[in-house]
Amino acid sequence: MSPWEFGFLVLAGIGAGLTGSIAGLASLISYPALLATGIPPVTANVTNTAALVTVGIGSVSASRPELRGQGRRLVPLAAAAVLGGVTGAVLLLLTPSEAFERIVPWLIGGASLAILVVRPPRELAEAHVGRPHRDQWWLPGAIFLISIYGGYFGAAAGVLMLATFLLTTGEGLPRSNAMRNVILGVANTVAAIGFVLFASIAWSAALPLAIGLFLGSLLGPRIVRRAPQTALRRVIALAGLGLAVYLGVEAYG
Repeated sequence: MSPWEFGFLVLAGIGAGLTGSIAGLASLISYPALLATGIPPVTANVTNTAALVTVGIGSVSASRPELRGQGRRLVPLAAAAVLGGVTGAVLLLLTPSEAFERIVPWLIGGASLAILVVRPPRELAEAHVGRPHRDQWWLPGAIFLISIYGGYFGAAAGVLMLATFLLTTGEGLPRSNAMRNVILGVANTVAAIGFVLFASIAWSAALPLAIGLFLGSLLGPRIVRRAPQTALRRVIALAGLGLAVYLGVEAYG
């Protein structure tokens, strides 16, 4: 990997970390950046998942105050995330490269639409203030399904998971976001371990991307506090739809 590509992936990682903080769509930037360096689609996806583990580590360590007292509820959710992450990783490894290249535009397009359709986390939290703090019985099943998607590709998995927690647990945004960080981090880590053992990861690309993602995840919360989140989410979602169309033309053209 050339110095230019190394620097490009660091910058892409920073942008992806910021995008993840604003809209939960880090892969919108990190995955195409890996493709731009000439990495094949499946290898780019497993490399992206491996690099995203650093974001989980940083976000979970920063969420320790909000995680106090949530140990018992996190155990079944983490188990569901492990099973889902493994399932998603296996599905990806069984998917032929040509088929995956055709599936990705639909995944990115669907993730971008989710950003437009799902209400911003702060609005969801405010709408459910005062609800009883009793988790729904089907919550582990929902986490299992979201984790399958997270292990397979992952764009907007964090958005779906955060919205699920806000709608079902009665918790506010800080504690729900902390839960999301843990459970999504578990799903990503399990999938990444599977990819390390059974897939080919482009480590020369994963390293600079991971550095950028870590830096972006540190900068993201500070920027989000000051930025107009609704407008930024819409811009990111529209950019994602444009990327989906571009990749669709490349795959089906």
